[in-house]
Amino acid sequence: MSKKGAYKQKIEAELELVQAILLEYKAKSKIYAADVHIKYIEQVDELERMYDATKAKLKELDEAGEEKWEHFKDEVEAAWHTLSTAVKDAAEKFKK
Repeated sequence: MSKKGAYKQKIEAELELVQAILLEYKAKSKIYAADVHIKYIEQVDELERMYDATKAKLKELDEAGEEKWEHFKDEVEAAWHTLSTAVKDAAEKFKK
């Protein structure tokens, strides 16, 4: 085999190794993307649960009579505070 042929064969073998590494990186990036997507979905699901809980508390307040509505006010405010804090935290995480 000529020097040229040997050199070409060497470079082709190195390119094959690089190709294998690139395939590995692509597979890992898909796994990472899936993990991030799963965390995103879980975060959104949690926010939706908090939203529903806040709406339920607000409905309780709305259905309470004039003399009892203040009893539910603190619960609505606590649920709202929890939800709004979680939304702000999620917004910070999603910016990254």
